[in-house]
Amino acid sequence: MKKITFALVLAGSILLSSCDILTQIASQFSSVANLANCEFALKNVSNVSVAGVNVKNLTNGNLSATDIVKLVAAYQSKQVPLNLNVNVDVKNPTTTQAAMTALDWILAIDGTDMANGVSSRNYTIKPSTTTTVPLPVSTDLGQLFSQKGLDALKNFASSFAGDGISSKVGLRVRPSLSVGTTQVPFPNYIKLEQKTGKS
Repeated sequence: MKKITFALVLAGSILLSSCDILTQIASQFSSVANLANCEFALKNVSNVSVAGVNVKNLTNGNLSATDIVKLVAAYQSKQVPLNLNVNVDVKNPTTTQAAMTALDWILAIDGTDMANGVSSRNYTIKPSTTTTVPLPVSTDLGQLFSQKGLDALKNFASSFAGDGISSKVGLRVRPSLSVGTTQVPFPNYIKLEQKTGKS
């Protein structure tokens, strides 16, 4: 009798465990599927530097002698490193959480694709909330500015009003979801518009 009781308890435990696993799978699938309902927007661009010079120094004319030397040397060598953080807001307007397992991105400067990469961090976007995804970007503007001249470099720097959005910077993103062990990207890249209003 004890053996029968133990067997029934064990069978019940296995059944409950299986139900828990199925519930978890269903929850994960729902979170992944809900990503299609999320809205992506370009929040801002921060920590911008050109050839190691803070872009704020370029825009306000507060350049040191060292800054000038760096800029002239970079332009003459046709190697003008650009470093910045692009912050993307992912808004979940639904009542169900959403999940994102990767975010491919392409950065354009003045309409020319200059850099690309992928953020492979997992994100859970809770219902009716907005999650910010930071994308650190490093690229070389030397070829672009050598074609368009030094004025292009000045115009690029002046397009930043401190930390914010520059009309010179464009971003396209493509979210991905994990289905089992397979990474499934969205079919197309999303061209991001500047974020307006409140989340």
